[in-house]
Amino acid sequence: FSLYLAADCNAILKALQPIFQEQGMTETVHNWEDHGYLATYIKKNGSFANLRIHPHGLVLVDLQSYNDHAKGREEVDQLLNKVEEKMKEFFHGNIKRVKRLPAILRGGVIDRYWPTADGRLVEYDIDEVVYDEDSPFQNIKILHSKQFGNILILSGDVNLAESDLAYTQAIMGSGKEDYTGKEVLILGGGDGGILYEIVKLKPKMVTMVASNIDQMVIDGCRKYMRKTCGDVLDNLKGECYQVLIEDCIPVLKRYAKEGRMFDYVINDLTAVPISTSPEEDSTWEFLRLILDLSMKVLKQDGKYFTQVQYLDVNKAL
Repeated sequence: FSLYLAADCNAILKALQPIFQEQGMTETVHNWEDHGYLATYIKKNGSFANLRIHPHGLVLVDLQSYNDHAKGREEVDQLLNKVEEKMKEFFHGNIKRVKRLPAILRGGVIDRYWPTADGRLVEYDIDEVVYDEDSPFQNIKILHSKQFGNILILSGDVNLAESDLAYTQAIMGSGKEDYTGKEVLILGGGDGGILYEIVKLKPKMVTMVASNIDQMVIDGCRKYMRKTCGDVLDNLKGECYQVLIEDCIPVLKRYAKEGRMFDYVINDLTAVPISTSPEEDSTWEFLRLILDLSMKVLKQDGKYFTQVQYLDVNKAL
């Protein structure tokens, strides 16, 4: 609850106390002269609530409960409803905002919460662990979502879902670029999605350097992400493509030395790169190195495509 006015901590506490006491919860109150009140309420079954009242007008209620049945969840909702009703009655329109967040379910058989690369928490409707293996380099998970299909997750970083064709089409400029007869270099892309879509467009040759440095990623995707990769990962060499399971940095250096040039370089490396040499001391140094080496193997009129996230430009430069 965000209030329009400063909070009378003691008055709010007294107004809400009966709600928790009716539940048979034991109360403990901490009072700081300048920092408000913290009241904890504990039930005999181990459920507990924290009531935090800040003097500047912020009132927080957090409730934790072990409930694996509908009746238990209903009891929690009823308790929170009573708190909300009492606060609205007590303040008579002086509440600026009420924000009620859905419950976070901890300790489930299947983990449904996954952070994004920029630190946001996303809850997916995951109902099955399809693949979960540890390679020498990373943890590889493929989870099934009712909404998105199978999702590839590498060491906690959500990479791609079967429904993410739009991402693949965007990073390769689908509909705008003509790949017919062109030399294409893909960095990363171990899920096979970009490779599968470009091969359809009759290129001269596509070289994919699967810099996940991990055959197990390709094995998992070949079996469980076929809506994304089709059949291109069934063999590491095809009529117009080859897949190299190598670190992309030595490959790029070798190509630059040999004078090999490409019409397109598509950087689809993971958001958090895997470092196998002391050369990559930080993420930014790694990204600078990849960009520099990519320019050395890109034709004068070639194009470089990569993914972009919001970032602080001042920190990036």
